[in-house]
Amino acid sequence: MNQPTPHTALHQMRVALSTFVRDVGRGVLTLTHSGLAMLGLTLVLGLGVAALRPDLLSDSENRVYEWLREKQLSLWWEPQNTADRATATDLKDIPRKQAAVAAWLAKKYKVAPEPIAALVAEAYVLSETTRLKPHLILAVMAIESSFHPYIQSQAGAQGLMQVMTDIHIKKYQKYGGKLAAFDPLTNMRVGTAVLQEYVRMKGGSVEQALLFYLGGDTLQGESDYVTKVLAEQDRLDQVAAGVNLSALP
Repeated sequence: MNQPTPHTALHQMRVALSTFVRDVGRGVLTLTHSGLAMLGLTLVLGLGVAALRPDLLSDSENRVYEWLREKQLSLWWEPQNTADRATATDLKDIPRKQAAVAAWLAKKYKVAPEPIAALVAEAYVLSETTRLKPHLILAVMAIESSFHPYIQSQAGAQGLMQVMTDIHIKKYQKYGGKLAAFDPLTNMRVGTAVLQEYVRMKGGSVEQALLFYLGGDTLQGESDYVTKVLAEQDRLDQVAAGVNLSALP
């Protein structure tokens, strides 16, 4: 029996290897085409679902984001969860009297109840440390800014309680500086601290402290502001007590 020469054996190996590589290449090409076809089909189906049922797409996105957060994964395109940074509280999460006050203020000043609920709850917390009545704090905010946190007066008073930021800049330092004046809770805390300071300065007189809060010693003859604040405080007291008041002034 004839034995293949080394040259013939090498040639056969080359042919076999070439056939193997060609077959593998065809298989990869077939799989690639099939994969691209499947990807294209998936994209078309996905776009169709998005067009016909956007609710399903939104639900799917939410589920993906929840899964990523549960697994503590973060992607550059993933929206940040900013709910914890929002100044907002559900009415059902605060005491009944506070919820009644928040709902009344929200209706009267045409703002959302959830942010107002957070401010009402904070007013009660500040009341414990400053000995200022919570409804007095809220009444000052109501008259000063109508609960709009970004308002600024011609004199430079800023935020919910219209604090003169440049004058009371030191009180903002522990909160990060003067820009904190536009954070609702920070402005509220600084404004309350200023009012508390004025009450002590005026020997405990809330009326005199409110006059000084309005404009220092230059407006001591102005009483309309004090009347408005105290009247609003009285209305809030009645709402908290269960009195059914109209939302009108």
